[in-house]
Amino acid sequence: MLWKRNGAFDDELRLLAEADTLAFGGVGFAGTLLPATKAYFAVEEGLRQHGAKLRPKLEALLDRATPAGRLYAAELLTRLDAAAGRAAWERLARQDGEVTTFTGCMMDSTTLTRYSQDRLNT
Repeated sequence: MLWKRNGAFDDELRLLAEADTLAFGGVGFAGTLLPATKAYFAVEEGLRQHGAKLRPKLEALLDRATPAGRLYAAELLTRLDAAAGRAAWERLARQDGEVTTFTGCMMDSTTLTRYSQDRLNT
């Protein structure tokens, strides 16, 4: 994905901010990628060349995104910089919020606190 002149990755970041489900692969029997999952992969790819420009946008998602969007942002920050990722997980571990998750065709739920604490312990 090319860095857009105006509003770099804005569409993808909006999808992450509004995500209602956390999934890092296909969901359901058909293995369909959710729009937020596609956006996550696009931003992840953009980190290689544009990480410095994306970092403040990802950090902003930690405050204004849905719970699933916050987790996507923390995962991306972790991929960008381990220390920034750890700080994001520590921050989210103190926040409330329910998150629907998908692994294949298995739907589940967790909380920001539980997911973040698990990430801090890995």
